[in-house]
Amino acid sequence: MDLGFRRMNEKLMERWRSLAGAEADRLGEELVARYGEPHRRYHTTAHLEAVLAHVDTLADSAANPDLVRLAAWFHDAVYDPTRSDNEERSARLAERALPELGVPAEAVATVARLVRLTLTHAPAPGDADGAVLCDADLAILASSPEEYAAYAAAVREEYSFVPDEAFRQGRAAVLRSLLGLPAIFHIADLEDRARANIQAELARL
Repeated sequence: MDLGFRRMNEKLMERWRSLAGAEADRLGEELVARYGEPHRRYHTTAHLEAVLAHVDTLADSAANPDLVRLAAWFHDAVYDPTRSDNEERSARLAERALPELGVPAEAVATVARLVRLTLTHAPAPGDADGAVLCDADLAILASSPEEYAAYAAAVREEYSFVPDEAFRQGRAAVLRSLLGLPAIFHIADLEDRARANIQAELARL
């Protein structure tokens, strides 16, 4: 592990301890290790850190900001690009792990619901916590053209086992589904930039 990754992991563990307590170190280390799996290229510890930072920025809009932060930790904890049930499996991991930390059942249910919501990124009206997590998870879509291109390239690497034509078709379907949302963002003022980036990627496919 190089120095940059080590510092990232240390920073993430500091975040985890401030959220869950030092007694939860084992789970925090497991989650950091999951985001550091070698097959990941975009859904990495850097993505986790970015989502957590965006949640912090939007926290005043959340009803339960610490539960949103917990959901952010779990939202991509299980990530296998060959499967379509990663969000469900990540939510089930939260449902198994959080009660062992003494998290109340109602809070666990909220975290799991939020994790499952990252499948559609379509929170119901009035779902402030869902809006914050979805906006944070999709913030990369509104990044600079250079950052967006790096993100798109990393996603392609994660799906390197998929032939080019099949990938183009599948990726285009994902992008069109995002464009088909009434709003990609629910709090952050990033809509126009995100839609421009998505349209540009569609044109390149």
